[in-house]
Amino acid sequence: MKKLPMQTLFITSTLALVGCSDSVDDLTGAITEVIVDETTDSDDSTDVTILSVDTSLFASESLVSVETVDCTLSNGSSSSCYSITISGFPSDRTELGDFCPGTINSTASEAGKWFDDGVLYDLTGEFVQNLDVFYGDSYWQLYDTDTGIINITDTQESCEAAAQPQVEAQYYNHCVQCDLDYFADEAGGSVESTYLIPVTPVFSSSPSDLSGNTGLALNGVNLAAAAPTHAILSAYTIAAFDDCVGHVNPAAGYHYHGANQGDGDCPAIEFEVDGHAGMIGYAMDGFAIYGMLDENGEEPTDLDDCRGQSDDVRGYHYHSAGPGENTFIGCFSGVTAN
Repeated sequence: MKKLPMQTLFITSTLALVGCSDSVDDLTGAITEVIVDETTDSDDSTDVTILSVDTSLFASESLVSVETVDCTLSNGSSSSCYSITISGFPSDRTELGDFCPGTINSTASEAGKWFDDGVLYDLTGEFVQNLDVFYGDSYWQLYDTDTGIINITDTQESCEAAAQPQVEAQYYNHCVQCDLDYFADEAGGSVESTYLIPVTPVFSSSPSDLSGNTGLALNGVNLAAAAPTHAILSAYTIAAFDDCVGHVNPAAGYHYHGANQGDGDCPAIEFEVDGHAGMIGYAMDGFAIYGMLDENGEEPTDLDDCRGQSDDVRGYHYHSAGPGENTFIGCFSGVTAN
């Protein structure tokens, strides 16, 4: 990975910045181009363009509010951040799911997904029926052998007891799913949450490991940290995802654990005019996240360890990992807000 050392930043052009606003309709984007004077081992110099977060790219119905606030970044410096409150319900969908299959005869079109070791699987009834073989452990038994009906957490009580790192014993061998209505606000349909993202990204002196949330999707959904698969599997449970690799839990509402646009019931994202992968959201350090593949189905070959690259159009940006990898990017190249 080409690491960016401490650099001297030259701001070459600044366009309109977004001010405080209580109205999503009044939001406008901001683009600041920053040239980074980078010294490499070979003493050559590369210009890296940094684009500010453009809040106008978020679907208007996905945002509750956006404000510009003073903030402190993880490197200790003072900066300006966007305080973004999202609705928590994907603006490009009318309903969530499917998640768990109902019986061992349920097909892929009747259920959601599960991932393991980087691979995304259709969570069919047959897949659930053969979990003992898949994991090499005879204790797996998520269904009634007489009826073929799969054990599902279908109440708020069972959801809250199973959708946590310490699964209650009575919900071992269950397919775990939660209804967003359990945790929605009084208006129903979403779980609002607020995030701080630097208005203009700042490269860190060295990449930092992912911790907490990874970012925000443009459709108003949180890009969450890796799912605790060890805890899930150790309780002989499957925390089912829908086709978009999203699910609901009591703490975060509906959130994503992978990017799977265009598969099943998950809407596709449009490619850029030059064939580049489409943008799916922003990382918590303010750099944009794009899809994994371009219009030719090819993944960039020059990604750094954080899955980032730079070009003249998009500046430095990330490309998402595969939908089964339980992550979106490899690390943060920039500093995050505290």
